[in-house]
Amino acid sequence: MAQKLWDKNTQLDEQVERFTVGNDREMDLYLAEYDVIGSMAHITMLKSVGLLDEGEWRMLMNELKDIHWLARSGVFVIENGVEDVHSQVELMLTRTLGDIGKKIHGGRSRNDQVLLDIKLFTRANIKETVSHVSSLFNSLTAQSERYKSVLMPGYTHLQIAMPSSFGLWFGAYAESLVDDLQLMLAAYRICNRNPLGSAAGYGSSFPLNRTLTTELLGFESLDYNVVYAQMGRGKMERTVAFALAGIAATIGKLAMDACLFNSQNFGFISLPDSYTTGSSIMPHKKNPDVFELVRAKCNKIQALPQQITLITNNLPSGYFRDLQIIKEIFLPSFNELNDCLKIVNQMINSLTINEHILDDEKYSLIFSVEEVNRRVLAGTPFRDAYKQVGLEIEAGKFVPRKEVAHTHEGSIGNLCNDKIVALHSRTVSDFNFELSEQAEQKLLAL
Repeated sequence: MAQKLWDKNTQLDEQVERFTVGNDREMDLYLAEYDVIGSMAHITMLKSVGLLDEGEWRMLMNELKDIHWLARSGVFVIENGVEDVHSQVELMLTRTLGDIGKKIHGGRSRNDQVLLDIKLFTRANIKETVSHVSSLFNSLTAQSERYKSVLMPGYTHLQIAMPSSFGLWFGAYAESLVDDLQLMLAAYRICNRNPLGSAAGYGSSFPLNRTLTTELLGFESLDYNVVYAQMGRGKMERTVAFALAGIAATIGKLAMDACLFNSQNFGFISLPDSYTTGSSIMPHKKNPDVFELVRAKCNKIQALPQQITLITNNLPSGYFRDLQIIKEIFLPSFNELNDCLKIVNQMINSLTINEHILDDEKYSLIFSVEEVNRRVLAGTPFRDAYKQVGLEIEAGKFVPRKEVAHTHEGSIGNLCNDKIVALHSRTVSDFNFELSEQAEQKLLAL
């Protein structure tokens, strides 16, 4: 007989059970440690309002700490016939504590329980993703400084356009990641609100203290309206998915650049042999498979917000089982993006830069704008200088001077990397991850 929190001695059709449970047991393993943390906060609140006595609370806390250790160690399992992580935790408690174990569910529904689990999971995983983004940011800014004087061609319409530099190229992606973190910060603040106590979406007649569980779990605030708390399921995941997609878009574009720049037709960068793969038929091949897979995985992640939108679209207020499917696409997405961030970070630190790209005469025309500006600074009206240089190019008489003197903020000669680093530091600081970390450590120490 399957263990179900809603069981009323009714035998469910086996095919219906398989279909409705779906992949929940597998997905709920992502949530196990957070389900236990949430339960610890919930029973501490129940004790404070007189629904548990001190002895019952202490027995439950001790058992939950043991289960939390199992979950953190990766040895927690959801047994065959047990519907989900919530049922498994309650089953383990009742095995050791009998009827006391059943009291853990008072004033709570699986609806607000899974809402809480997903928020705690997401909060922790945002922290990990921000850490990986910051590591890549640091590598990009270091490479920007290292190669700030190495020129490369800039392109518009995939035509050579104006002088750029590796300092600009690396630094552009670093600053893009800071904007991505700004979007993630907004998503984090939406995530970091407490839904516990909303029960099935309509509150409870028990005298719950939702402010206390908010403090115990280190949330910034409550999802105050209990109906909205339930409406927030899917919305929070979609919002965070947009932030994940923003990061994915940045590193996907970087991967595309790297694939182009590594090709023989460009020859701007080269990858170590250990980071490339070969061909089964062409012995000369060194393929940038890592960057190609990053590009594909990042495109996949960018589809995530639309997938969640289509699952939740047109649902009225209240809970619906449709929402269960979001777990399958949302929970694993953090690992996939983090894997991309880690491997791209390794690649950025390992690639070799061609420091003599502009020695090739085919890039001479990118200095035409420099010549126009030089003549304007000497007193020639811009349109006249533009026409003079254009006619020289058409006649094959243009002789470039390859000195570049860009001094304004954010240009080749003034990258403003220090400003970008400061913006990154302020953004990461604004997450205030310490609030939730300290709260959870304090809860585990009770």
